[in-house]
Amino acid sequence: MRKQALPDRVLLRVEKPARYLGNEINTVHKDRHMTDVRFAMCFPDVYEIGMSHLGIQIICEQLNRRADTWCERVYSPWPDLSAIMKEEGIPLFALESQDPVKDFDFLGFTLQFELCYTNILQVLDLAGIPVYAKDRTEADPLVVGGGPCTYNPEPVAPFFDLFLIGESENEMDALVDLYAQEKKKGTGREAFLRLAASLPGVYVPSLYEVSYNEDGTLASFAPKYPDVPAEVRRQICTDLSAAPYPEKPLVPYIKVTQDRVVLEIQRGCIRGCRFCQAGTVYRPLRERPEKKLEEYARCMIDSTGYEEMSLSSLSSSDYRFLPELMDYLIRNFHENHVNVSLPSLRIDNFSLDVMKKVQDIRKSSLTFAPEAGTQRLRDVINKGLTEEDILGGAGKAFQGGWNRVKLYFMLGQPTETEEDRKGIAHLAQKICDVYYDIPKEERNGKCEINVSTSFFVPKPFTPFQWAPMYRKEDYLAFAKTVKTEIRAMKNQKSIRYNWHDSAGSVLEGVLARGDRKVAKAIAKAYELGALFDAWSDFFHPEIWDKAFRETGVDPEFYNLRERSTEELLPWDFIDIGVSRRFLEQEWEKAQRAEITPNCREKCSGCGAARFGCGVCTEKRGEEEA
Repeated sequence: MRKQALPDRVLLRVEKPARYLGNEINTVHKDRHMTDVRFAMCFPDVYEIGMSHLGIQIICEQLNRRADTWCERVYSPWPDLSAIMKEEGIPLFALESQDPVKDFDFLGFTLQFELCYTNILQVLDLAGIPVYAKDRTEADPLVVGGGPCTYNPEPVAPFFDLFLIGESENEMDALVDLYAQEKKKGTGREAFLRLAASLPGVYVPSLYEVSYNEDGTLASFAPKYPDVPAEVRRQICTDLSAAPYPEKPLVPYIKVTQDRVVLEIQRGCIRGCRFCQAGTVYRPLRERPEKKLEEYARCMIDSTGYEEMSLSSLSSSDYRFLPELMDYLIRNFHENHVNVSLPSLRIDNFSLDVMKKVQDIRKSSLTFAPEAGTQRLRDVINKGLTEEDILGGAGKAFQGGWNRVKLYFMLGQPTETEEDRKGIAHLAQKICDVYYDIPKEERNGKCEINVSTSFFVPKPFTPFQWAPMYRKEDYLAFAKTVKTEIRAMKNQKSIRYNWHDSAGSVLEGVLARGDRKVAKAIAKAYELGALFDAWSDFFHPEIWDKAFRETGVDPEFYNLRERSTEELLPWDFIDIGVSRRFLEQEWEKAQRAEITPNCREKCSGCGAARFGCGVCTEKRGEEEA
């Protein structure tokens, strides 16, 4: 009988005990005595969020296919349980076996969002693993990081033994193979890390030295030993048809954020929005074969019983076989009451036709992401979307029966002016006008326009990585401008407006572009009580303000200044495939509001063609055919 890490008396004291029981449908159980390597994979947020993350399920699928490895899951305990575990000395455990995480060979973290960094320290703390890598011994697991935030791992580098830079499908098996081999030899921790540093895509922070200039900027970043690579190259999966995929996804016993089957149709994007890190670091666009997706869809629905399926992609409309795939999904699943959702669609005739078939028009809304209120600023960010596109798409949607539209924008982008901010309200008004130009008898009730603004955060490996941010007071003033302008619109009652938290965005900016010095502020913030910072109910900016003061870390140094393209950046040792020169050219073009065509219109020579796959080889393949 499987043991239970938490006694009933503890489970009765916490919210949603099912978060900690494991044993969900399709859970993988193995004999711990028959496996050589035990891997605990952690999403540092609450169970409902972590269970919705496809990446962890892919990693678990990949590792559990191995006879010598058992990969289990870990999530951040909610504050109620976290307090009890600390009070009673209960060690953090993995869900499948309920064994203490400290007994595992690896503890892996996926770093999806900077505001989860204090949760990483919570997991280490509750597991009884020293927070700083330098303090760990042979008895501790190797702490591994992966995910999009590792494109600048430096703010959390002191907490990790190693990072996997890129997509795990290529790196994970090689790392585990090496570990299994060296474990049998009795190789020690430091020696193993030295060997691991030679694997493609592996970054071991302890093997690099960092120095700073008097002004606080980075002076040098170099390996300590000649056999350690000076540059770490991002690894990607060039053939998604052969990549592991969870055909039997886990089915939780409580409702999670994305309670549905997820079908990843492609990886990457052709659009080249200059603010978007994912659009750069996942280049080139790679598609999964339509027939493979049909096979996955059937397996996942049969093995889970889910009644909803979502297509996952940065820009679903750019998947070349979308019409054929949607025809298959509608034909085979919709009549059986399986709903299919399509996020990230560009609104055109095909998309609207499909959505009519799979959505209840009276209950659903359409989403547009203009990101900027004027055409000039949309050109600066290379959105590739004109006002004609937006109004034309809205008109088609309204004529198709929709009356609710969500509009997403960013405030505080490079070169942004007061006119650009007011333009958000004016664009919302123009969309209202399109609706009310339709004869009254053909409308579907009152028009509802929901405008939402987030605050721009520059990210590494984007053309905007050199851009300054603003203070939180400035962001709030920008939002007030939009709000005031919306109130002046003739259809103001049809337009609702909300904006994101400015203090959280400012902190995200520090953590996104920080260096190793920021780690001490993260540790201090956790010590002072920071936890679940991504949740507005738990985020306390005053804790972070105190942590920055006490550690001598100046957040304005990381946020308010514009970087020179000559400056050495903390993440420059990573080679993502896209060249620095290309990013510099895009930064220069942004100042001129000059558009760059998408990858299918024209190759811009970004450097991703060296991977020899995806959209970079499409035209060559067509010519050869």
